[in-house]
Amino acid sequence: MKTQPMLMAALIAAGMTGLPVTAAEEKDAPREGQAKVQLAILLDTSGSMSGLIDQARTQLWKIVNTFIDAKQNGQVPFVEVALYQYGNDSLSPATHWIQRIQPWTRNLDKVSEELFKLTTTGGEEYCGAVIRRAIEDLAWDPSKDVYKAIFIAGNEPFTQGPIDPSQSCRAAIAKGVIVNTIHCGSEAEGIATGWKSGAVLADGTYQVIDHNKAVVHIDAPQDADIVKLNEELNKTYLAYGGEGAARVQTQAAQDALAGEHAAAGAAVQRAVTKASANYCNTTWDLVDACKQKDFDWSKMKAETLPEEMRKMTAEERVAHVEKMAKQRAEVQSRIQSLNKQREEFVTTKRREMAGGKGDTLDEAVVNTVRHQAAAKGYRFEK
Repeated sequence: MKTQPMLMAALIAAGMTGLPVTAAEEKDAPREGQAKVQLAILLDTSGSMSGLIDQARTQLWKIVNTFIDAKQNGQVPFVEVALYQYGNDSLSPATHWIQRIQPWTRNLDKVSEELFKLTTTGGEEYCGAVIRRAIEDLAWDPSKDVYKAIFIAGNEPFTQGPIDPSQSCRAAIAKGVIVNTIHCGSEAEGIATGWKSGAVLADGTYQVIDHNKAVVHIDAPQDADIVKLNEELNKTYLAYGGEGAARVQTQAAQDALAGEHAAAGAAVQRAVTKASANYCNTTWDLVDACKQKDFDWSKMKAETLPEEMRKMTAEERVAHVEKMAKQRAEVQSRIQSLNKQREEFVTTKRREMAGGKGDTLDEAVVNTVRHQAAAKGYRFEK
């Protein structure tokens, strides 16, 4: 996003009334009227589900990237993600072995960090209970125009537990929340154990995946350049506030973890996410924070700023942030351009490979959200 020097200078001169967004809020405010997507991911973390967790870790970025080229009523949507685990006996039986790991957030580094913390151990998998928990816990947007969906993945019978999953699914669709079920096993077994009927009740799709299968990433000529540009992108972040330094470390850690899973495409997809509007860090990065209408330079104490900015004048600080914003926009534009070339290359390769049906978590989610979001008026360029 291009900054406007005259506007920023005028705001300084006017005193810039209002308060900056604080890290404690854990919220990146969207533009007024901006389209929204809400995706709640419910993962079985019982003993046999380590493969499912690995797929979720590496493919988070690809799932979010589904909406990079989407628009609704001319608006590019922002994506909120929530994360639950269930079926893990390290959790409390009082909560039906369910944990809300992350409420709605646009802090994708945090979601990635939590996914990499997950461990698996045997337990009782109660689908009805975790769906009901997600419906009751989360602040679902009441608008009928917002695409709201739950994706629940697991392998034990859908009907297990004290909470009737059919009631939970009906409660979901009553709020306009689609429930998509992903059975980690055979199609026939999933149908017999209630996974398909749950999706039908809540206008969702029923899919089966091989949760132990390695995600296939098609190497493209643009991959190395995209990953390299991610390093340039990181140089444009200006950490501020009490949590700024820690967030920079988290960003670097998630970059490194994505790099370790480059064979599954995580490094490339993460870089593409960071070049999009869905990677928004107003709570700790000055470049993003300055875009907020209530950001107030006059409230910023020198000691909360990056060290190189502390002795600058007000005008110099604005100019420095503006410089970083321009550099970031240029790098993001280059990544986006390379990614379009990459997508064309990958599409051609998939056709040459005869494009078999995807049976991993990322394919199940990406294919579903495109179809369902289109029914809500979201339009995809590709």
